[in-house]
Amino acid sequence: MEELKRINRTLKYEGSILKVYTDEIQLPNSNIAHWDYIHHNGATAIVPIRKDGKILLVRQYRNALDRETLEIPAGKLDDKNEKPILCALRELEEETGYVAGKITHLITLCTWVAFTNEKIEVYVAEELKSTMQHLDEDEFIDVEAYTIEEIKEKIFSGEIQDAKTISSLLAYENWKKKE
Repeated sequence: MEELKRINRTLKYEGSILKVYTDEIQLPNSNIAHWDYIHHNGATAIVPIRKDGKILLVRQYRNALDRETLEIPAGKLDDKNEKPILCALRELEEETGYVAGKITHLITLCTWVAFTNEKIEVYVAEELKSTMQHLDEDEFIDVEAYTIEEIKEKIFSGEIQDAKTISSLLAYENWKKKE
């Protein structure tokens, strides 16, 4: 493959969770292309497993879709230096009201490689102990528990459409089979 070269990056917008840039890319034929690039500090997601084997999911309103979604708990890194495992433990307790006695890295997801560098480190949380939710003031989250079979039905019926949730839960099912 011939080499492409970024010759300029211009910040167009800076929000609370991302920065949007326009990159000027010199193509192998010497033409210049303008590509969008979204910078994200990264995130974590957690597959929380109760003692009975049921998986905790969170139901919350998502503005981009203008509806509620059913997802695994997740959240952004507070800054680029935050350790993902600490973020995962924090988000687990904040969103579900549980702490994990055991946490294992499951998979790394690159969400949309065409235009963002966002990576989500996904963990499995086991040996859960109930504490209390610590929701942000703009979060309204219900916690629900399902078997993996119930979740797969919700995925294949279209009720669960969130990509990180689908890929993480299918990865978890495969991981569990290998244990």
